[in-house]
Parts: sequence; C-alpha cells; structure tokens
Amino acid sequence: MAQYDIRPLQLSILEIMKAVDKVCRSHHLRYYLWAGTMLGAVRHKGFIPWDDDMDICMPRPDYELFMQHAEEWLPKPFEAVCHETNPSYPGGFGKVLNADTTLIEREHSDYLGGIYIDVFPIDGMPDSRLHQRLLTMRYAVLDKLIYFLNRNPYKHGHGPSSWPVLAVQRLFSREWAQRRIRQLRQGCSYDESKQVLDYDDGFKGIIDKSVLGTPTPIEFEGLQLMGIEQWDKYLANKYGDYMTIPPGDKQRQHNFFYLDYNLPYRQYNDTRKFRKHGQT
Repeated sequence: MAQYDIRPLQLSILEIMKAVDKVCRSHHLRYYLWAGTMLGAVRHKGFIPWDDDMDICMPRPDYELFMQHAEEWLPKPFEAVCHETNPSYPGGFGKVLNADTTLIEREHSDYLGGIYIDVFPIDGMPDSRLHQRLLTMRYAVLDKLIYFLNRNPYKHGHGPSSWPVLAVQRLFSREWAQRRIRQLRQGCSYDESKQVLDYDDGFKGIIDKSVLGTPTPIEFEGLQLMGIEQWDKYLANKYGDYMTIPPGDKQRQHNFFYLDYNLPYRQYNDTRKFRKHGQT
C-alpha cells in the first residue's frame, strides 16, 4: 500500500484534469476517460478509492494538436510533456503535469516530473488479423526496449541481471526507439481505420472504433467529464467482471518513490547517479 494519503493526491490530479477538460472543450478536441479512470467513473462515480493516477486517451489527430499547442493553451503551472516535444522524455505517451510539484514514480526510472495525468494517443489498426498480431508483437518489443533504455541497469545488482539492460543501453538510443515506436503506431490512420488499439493490452486490446464512439458526458467526482460511449463493451473487454471489487491484494497502486506538493520539480535536487537525461 502507498505510504501517503491517497485523497489529497487524487484532488491534486483532478485540478489538472479540469484544465485539460476546459482546453479540449474550448478547442473542440476529443478525449475519453480511459482504463481505470473510466472504470472509476462507472463503478464509483469518481476515482477508484485506492487509485493514485488518472488516464485519458485522445484520437491521434487530437493528441497531436493538443501537444503542439499545449504550451499556449494550458494555464500555468500545468504543462504537457511527450517525446514529440521533448526528446529527453522517456514515455511512449504523454503527460499533463503540475510543474509546481515533484513526483518520481520509481526510484530506478530515468524520469523526473510533477503530479500528472497520463494522456494516451489512440491509433488505428490494419484490418488483417495477421498484421494486427505482428504490429502488437513489434510494439511490445519496442516498449520493452524503451523501458530498459530508461532504467537503472543495476536495479537488481551488478551481476548477470544487469547485462541485458546494459547491452540495450549500449546498442540502442532512446531517440531511435522512440522514433520507431512512433512510426509503428502511426502506420494506420485513426480516421480511416475501423479498429483501434489499447496498447497496454496488446492483441486483446484491439476494439472497434465504434466502441469509443462520440465522447459522452459521465459523472466523475461531481464533474461532467467525457467518457467512452459504449463503456460496457470497453470495460468488459478490458476487465471482465468489472463491477466486482477486487480483494485487497489485487488493488494496485503506484506507491510513488517521491512526492512533494510544494516543490517545483525543476528545483528538486535529484541525486540518483544513474540518470543521464534530466527532464527540463
């Protein structure tokens, strides 16, 4: 279980979401509550009680436009980060964060930022099941490479467990891996595809685009945010019996390594010596 009070973190995250929702409404951008956040909206009308993050997704055209203009559209202290706008960013998807805070997800991950929400771009898929299978397999390999490229190679010691990570970091660059995964994801036009992919779930995450449908208002912590139109199909595909509360040992949390609500992340003195690419 997390070593911090979940509720203040949830409320801080919610302030970021309010700003994102306002920007999307003002500029006619599509977004959907996603993954556990969509589940929380349906099952709890807000955050899952033990959840300490928030996920949304955006169709690729809307995502690109949002990230391109986020600096001018988002009010301070909120800012968007993604690899497309900051080559040192380690993720395959974007975040909107509060720059007046500091949050380190994992001690051994080469990333420093603030309290955030995740923003996933949603891309189209080819019609062929074989091509879909190959695409999701290639994505899984590249995603693992990016994880190794941004991880302390000595997380589990200096023995043989460090060798695969060290080899990846010597053979590949973060920029190469990010470029390849972006090319892979954008191989099929979102607007021209009948199916889309939830990359977290691999081949199982392929769903008809009609399931997303038109962004549909749904209650979340007393707000009206935008959710998936056919949310029952989406949640059943992703979670199965999604209305059943999981037992305590299955209630997943990040248990973040470091959290400070009052320290701007750019002022944090990061002494983790393995870090090569500071987030600036």
